[in-house]
Amino acid sequence: MTDRHGGVSSPPWDNMNLGDHVGDAPHSVQVNRQRLQEAIGRRPVFLKQVHGHQAVALDASTQDGTEADACFALNSEVACTIMVADCLPVLMCDMSGQWVAAAHAGWRGLAGEWGTGVLETLRQQPPLRDTPAERILVWLGPCIGPQAFEVGADVREAFCAHDPETAVYFQPGAADKWLADLAGLARRRLKQMGFTRIFGNDSGAAWCTAGQASRFFSHRRDSRVLGQSGRMAACIWLTG
Repeated sequence: MTDRHGGVSSPPWDNMNLGDHVGDAPHSVQVNRQRLQEAIGRRPVFLKQVHGHQAVALDASTQDGTEADACFALNSEVACTIMVADCLPVLMCDMSGQWVAAAHAGWRGLAGEWGTGVLETLRQQPPLRDTPAERILVWLGPCIGPQAFEVGADVREAFCAHDPETAVYFQPGAADKWLADLAGLARRRLKQMGFTRIFGNDSGAAWCTAGQASRFFSHRRDSRVLGQSGRMAACIWLTG
């Protein structure tokens, strides 16, 4: 998982911005992406994420800009890569090292349609579908935390209409708004699919992108003041 350090971008993208769609100088983004590739030793595939729930298989021929919000790989040539600046990155692998996978879980992709969102779609892909849930490891990266993620009643309804018990992940906010626990909602979805080995983001303040300006980019925090924000990346890959 990258943070905002180690790159060459100027403010407000300072300085390890990996997004090529946020107004940063293309050369700076190229240098930053090259540094990431050198650090992990294979090519990170940057998807065109659209807050949906489509999943795609990656290999050496997969081009950057492929439209999807989840991906998986069976080879060591590429890294599954998810860009975020408040949304939740979800990384997965099987315990025997046969595949890796990643998902971009904003609230729209997580909620999905009729209870089927990006995590459920990813789980349905052949390499994941054929692996028992207890043999899958899951890591949740940093995202906007429950103390900062203010949403409308429509977001709460998108989850509660399918699963009324998710109401506990929404606390009353100002006016008619709610404070949503995005990582908590993801953990519930994962547990409903049988996953038990879930690590990383526990919804604590240390994982909140909005609350740590020196460490994380945050679209909600930065865009209100600076007009734009950079993007971080969570990567997972197979070795040799």
